[in-house]
Amino acid sequence: MDIGQKIKERRLFWNLTQEELANRCELTKGYISQLENDKADPSIQTLELILHALGTNFTDFFSAAETTQIKFTEEEQLDTEFQGYVQSWLVPTSQSHAMEPIYIILKPKNKTLVDLPHEGEEFGYILKGSVVLHYGEENITCSAGESFYYKTNKKHYLENIGNCDAEVIWVSCPPNF
Repeated sequence: MDIGQKIKERRLFWNLTQEELANRCELTKGYISQLENDKADPSIQTLELILHALGTNFTDFFSAAETTQIKFTEEEQLDTEFQGYVQSWLVPTSQSHAMEPIYIILKPKNKTLVDLPHEGEEFGYILKGSVVLHYGEENITCSAGESFYYKTNKKHYLENIGNCDAEVIWVSCPPNF
């Protein structure tokens, strides 16, 4: 069993940073990082503190009968507000899967954070409004009903230059957000 990976998945499910989890357990961020990367083994007492902070217990955490969730409700989505946009993780456990679907509502005259080059590919579908995809030196306008697909080897981000909200489904493979 990969304890470190399971701790990381639970932490990401609750949208916690390593530092936030560490603070809840009176541990250091470095120690949480070591656990998640299987470079340290927690004592029973420490693991109990971490599991409690992650909303679980030994029985559920070590349950051999893991089920694969197929359907995800709106209540399970993790929403994060950034300056100028809201990002919703549609599958809260997507960090442990091959792709990561998100839903973005981008306010008028705003842009997403700039994503630096990394390994993978991304796909987007514009549900409402229009956006400019900044991909390296290219600026590509995409409107409702259109999509984009690219390798993530260049700096990239979205910008809403319109006067109404733009809504986008964005899928990153592997998970990156």
